[in-house]
Amino acid sequence: MATRVACSGLFSSVFAATLAMSSAAFSADLVIAMPNWPSGQATANILKVSIGKEFGLDADVQEMGTLLAFNGLEKGTVDIHPEVWQPNLEDVIKRFVTEKGVVVLAKRGVPAWQGICASPAAAEKGLKTIADLSDPEKTKILDTDGDGKGEMWLGAPTWSSTGIERVRANTYGYAKNLTLVESEEEVAMAGLDIAIATNQPLVFACYAPHFIFDLHKIVRLAEPAHDASKWKLVGPNDPLWITKSLASTAWDTANFRIGYAAAFEKKHPDIAAFLEKVDLSPEEATAMSYALEVEHIPPLDYATKWVADNAKRVDGWAKK
Repeated sequence: MATRVACSGLFSSVFAATLAMSSAAFSADLVIAMPNWPSGQATANILKVSIGKEFGLDADVQEMGTLLAFNGLEKGTVDIHPEVWQPNLEDVIKRFVTEKGVVVLAKRGVPAWQGICASPAAAEKGLKTIADLSDPEKTKILDTDGDGKGEMWLGAPTWSSTGIERVRANTYGYAKNLTLVESEEEVAMAGLDIAIATNQPLVFACYAPHFIFDLHKIVRLAEPAHDASKWKLVGPNDPLWITKSLASTAWDTANFRIGYAAAFEKKHPDIAAFLEKVDLSPEEATAMSYALEVEHIPPLDYATKWVADNAKRVDGWAKK
């Protein structure tokens, strides 16, 4: 009986939370999807605060995965996505932007990079290139659980890049001698801090702009330059897409841009024009990730101060 009462209370709490979220979204003037990485969280809230300041509209920021966000952009339940990465989401962009025309990507983009990184201890002990990861004798130093195999973080479970990193691990061959780990970025970065502090060799998927390159002496592993002919990614709608795909060179040049619903552009052309003028820099994205992950500043608090400190710039984005 106690268990039944406890479960009843749990379901009541979940229902109440869901109802509150739905009510908030219903009462808001627009919805901004918030990804689960720090720069995207900060930018989502900067857009919320800026739109409230310049246009007097209330935006509800909701954390959700990118695929769910794109479906929402098509259905009208989501209006803006603050950080759409390319080439990670080429298949999604092709479907929703190019073919269906239901999502628009802002013309301005923030330059980015992604690949595999090593802690100083790992680099000093011989892990300097992607080829080194295929040598089980070299990767033994990455073993932290005593099973004889090293571990490597690929990314968060919901990131599109995580699946692609698994494809790269399969194609390059190091998936055979490494345990590939998926976890939230906050957990992985805490592990990196410990590894650096204890001089433990560590290799992990990484991207820039990101604060880790300012905080630690991280080494990017060398690998063959990107060759589009050696990247054959099957669409993620195929449940076997990871095993059917190939990627045996470095990532292509990356960037991320704001995305918004085409229907939203028709309803609020002034805000769409505003989104096209947002010109955040890689350095600012790095500062965002540092503030949220290292200093633990809540995204909305960070955004409120950022908009106040950059009031004239935000005003400029809103001018016709």
